[in-house]
Amino acid sequence: MSDKELVFGLHAVQALLDRAPKRVRRLLLARGRVDQRVQGLLDNAAVLGIVQERVTPEELDRLAEGGVHQGVVAEVTASQLWSEDMLGHLLDRLDGTPLLLVLDGVTDPHNLGACLRSADAAGAQAVIIPRDRSASLTPVVRKVACGAAETVPLVAVTNLARTLKQLQQRGLWIVGTAGEAEQLLYDVDLKVPSVIVMGAEGSGMRRLTREHCDFLAKLPMAGGVSSLNVSVAAGVCLFEAVRQRQAG
Repeated sequence: MSDKELVFGLHAVQALLDRAPKRVRRLLLARGRVDQRVQGLLDNAAVLGIVQERVTPEELDRLAEGGVHQGVVAEVTASQLWSEDMLGHLLDRLDGTPLLLVLDGVTDPHNLGACLRSADAAGAQAVIIPRDRSASLTPVVRKVACGAAETVPLVAVTNLARTLKQLQQRGLWIVGTAGEAEQLLYDVDLKVPSVIVMGAEGSGMRRLTREHCDFLAKLPMAGGVSSLNVSVAAGVCLFEAVRQRQAG
């Protein structure tokens, strides 16, 4: 496994400089691009003593592998996914009511990045994914997350059903989302320590995941489509928890 990775895009790189500057080894910028946003990155990197290098736009295209880099790529020390033990330590130290997001089989990196962004905005303490059959931290995920990949722990677990059981033993309630559920999400009490579980688009949650949920709930669908994109649905569910907690 490489000890470095690439992060591209203005928001993602700026987030790294703001939140984890020690991870940034080198900043690569497109030759000829000089504007206020790029200059802000340059000034920030200079203060931090980070090496800067101008390269051709074609070289950035190659490094970003077709992604939209916006003229900037950062070479950074590879980050590590969180483990089950690290999640336990996080919950032990947590001051406040837990709100966790579980993604069961979400393989699209754009959806994972968008879910991380929503989790950060809603104040969720972690996003949990299975180690297999899931998207993981990639440059695309980081760019879509717009910095949330640096603030929200992404926990990869070997056995998702076992992790859900352990969370139940800690007093968290598991709320699974399913289109065929009888009750609406709005009728579920999310003011308590909660874990919101989203399944993969199309197939939904796996059987064992579903069996470990305390409640199943759905979002009301008034139009012709049968479901929302998983990242959109995750945002709706997380902010329903925020709404209930602020109102309560």
